[in-house]
Amino acid sequence: MSVQIQVTEKSFLKDMKPNTVLKDIRFELKKGSFLTMIGPSGCGKSTLLKIIAGIDTDYKGVVVIGGKTIRQPGIDQGFIFQEHRLFPWMNVEQNIAANLNLKDPKVKLEVEELIEIVRLSGYEKAYPSELSGGMSQRVAIARALLRNPQVLLLDEPFGALDAFTRKHLQDVLLDIWQKKKITMILVTHDIDESVYLGTELAVLRANPGQIQKIIPIDLPFPRSRTDSSFQYLRQTVLGEFEKTESPMFANGEGI
Repeated sequence: MSVQIQVTEKSFLKDMKPNTVLKDIRFELKKGSFLTMIGPSGCGKSTLLKIIAGIDTDYKGVVVIGGKTIRQPGIDQGFIFQEHRLFPWMNVEQNIAANLNLKDPKVKLEVEELIEIVRLSGYEKAYPSELSGGMSQRVAIARALLRNPQVLLLDEPFGALDAFTRKHLQDVLLDIWQKKKITMILVTHDIDESVYLGTELAVLRANPGQIQKIIPIDLPFPRSRTDSSFQYLRQTVLGEFEKTESPMFANGEGI
């Protein structure tokens, strides 16, 4: 089932005047695609993700997932925030199950399978205070996957992690994507991450937020950041940013 996005306009009030943050955003994703989105701060990436999730419905346009128009949050749209947002009084398996009953054999089995997929076997009874940031994000991802969403939306989920942990979780996420064959959309400021993970890469420009270009990433998996074809695509993405004259690169951010 495809994901169709048509956001003709999204505005916020600023100084009692409408400020357009997104305009004429139109694209479609096939089932099982992995779209990464990058762009300067303030271009509306996270806002667009919230619109797709049904969290923000105050806009002109329509989002259709699997043939169903999205008008509110639902199980078809899994959302991973920058912070893991786990319940501190629940252990790992309880956090993954959340409002579902772990005493249900089917739920218990699915939780166990997800714990293995996100590489947390042995930590089923651990509490959030006993987990690293990367482990906590894996719990959050497993919780979203338990609801079998049509699309998984990730808003810079690895932004606060160290480089080593970040790279490890990128591989974990790819492993989940390949096993679950789920459509994913990930917002990031990291160009290497966007090329490493995506099957398609959307470059956004600001004022108002619009798609500068969608670049297909045809590299086979597993990918190597040192490979010449990877570096060529990286330079292609940088070239798109140069066209926007984005302030994001004034201090080297995202490079």
